Amino acid sequence: MKQRIITALIAFALFIPLVLIGGLPFTLAVYAIATVGLYELLRMKGIHLLTVEGLLTWVALVVLLLPSAWGTQLHESIGYTKIELAFAIVLILLTYTVIVKNRYTFDHAAFSVLGALYVGIGFYYLIETRLFGIEYVVYALVVIWTTDSGAYFIGRKIGKRKLWPEISPNKTIEGFYGGIASAIVATCIFQMIYPIASNYVVLVIVTIVASIVGQLGDLVESALKRHYDVKDSGKLLPGHGGILDRFDSLLFVLPLLHFLHFVG
Repeated sequence: MKQRIITALIAFALFIPLVLIGGLPFTLAVYAIATVGLYELLRMKGIHLLTVEGLLTWVALVVLLLPSAWGTQLHESIGYTKIELAFAIVLILLTYTVIVKNRYTFDHAAFSVLGALYVGIGFYYLIETRLFGIEYVVYALVVIWTTDSGAYFIGRKIGKRKLWPEISPNKTIEGFYGGIASAIVATCIFQMIYPIASNYVVLVIVTIVASIVGQLGDLVESALKRHYDVKDSGKLLPGHGGILDRFDSLLFVLPLLHFLHFVG
């Protein structure tokens, strides 16, 4: 626990100033974080980042991460959208399976493409959310952190019924609901300090959905690690695992806030 707290404080001290600064420094930091996340994901499948297939996947990630303004400039400059460029990389990856005579297979290519989408779209929305306003990023972090903390402590205190033992044996139903309740309380306090929603009804509804989706994002990462028989996605953050272990919920919550038109 001590190691987890120290790591969390150091990460907080490094990440929050970048969120506050925003702009190009924040965007470049997200690119770096996403690159590490992609490296962790590819490694589960036995794909090295510094290979032809790994670098092609990274290029797809770079394209998908392009902020909307940069994507527009790219389209105006070369006549292609970032989605068209990403699809071109998919075709190159599939062609590469033929060139290497299935040393890198269709299954590998599918994993690479889905991995680039999973990491790329989630972190793209982190960049876009910051452009709309720092308050939305803070709101998402409040939902995720209080859900995680509430689920952990309430689950340890009164948790008896397992939520999904085949995927994450330590999570409980009581912790699941405790996490949602904690997020509601925290975001209502946040609303009192900095109004982010039009009213409390909207705030509570969005918070409930975001808390549930955040916990689903955590379970997706747990399912992925269980399938590939790894304990943590990486070792970058002692006591916490890797980048994907810490950002799994955020990769689900931020796109959701845009889909619900809560951000904007």
